[in-house]
Amino acid sequence: GFAEVGFARPDTTEATPGLMRWLALGRHGEMDYMAKHAPLRADPAALQPGTMSIISARLPYWPQATEAEAVLADGTLAYVSRYALGRDYHKTIRNRLQKLADRMQQEIGTFSYRAFSDSAPVMEVEFARQAGTAWRGKHTLSLTRGGSWHFLGELYTSLPLPPDAPIDAHCGTCTACIDACPTQAIVAPYEVD
Repeated sequence: GFAEVGFARPDTTEATPGLMRWLALGRHGEMDYMAKHAPLRADPAALQPGTMSIISARLPYWPQATEAEAVLADGTLAYVSRYALGRDYHKTIRNRLQKLADRMQQEIGTFSYRAFSDSAPVMEVEFARQAGTAWRGKHTLSLTRGGSWHFLGELYTSLPLPPDAPIDAHCGTCTACIDACPTQAIVAPYEVD
């Protein structure tokens, strides 16, 4: 039921320095939990002891923008963000990850795991990059050739799964997200304040 699934090692060594710099600059604003839980983000085994591999899953959400564009163009109407439409994505992703884990256990036997969907301090974009399912865009969101209209979920497992090849960023010289940011919060490529 996912658009794409890939495997990554529980290695945050490339992403942790950027996170720590972002926190040191105070760019997390009033999101104190980001600083409080930084050690957990940097150490997957602290969230799930024995983690040897991470299964990164991507699920798109409502990609058609025609209705939204019409509503957003009319200053007298309001529109709910696309990701908030439909069922709570936290439950949807975790339920699908649980089904994946159940099916895997039927096939290979018992292993330890924990499912996450924006529900704990997880470096989900980094694991999606390592698993080859998305790259980090200059707006810091996960991005594919189809855009950033997707949810990510992770299954931390005790299985020694072979990692997929990481994906390289494909933003090139594009600055569309930076130019379009209504609050100028993207202060530089890959840096949000």
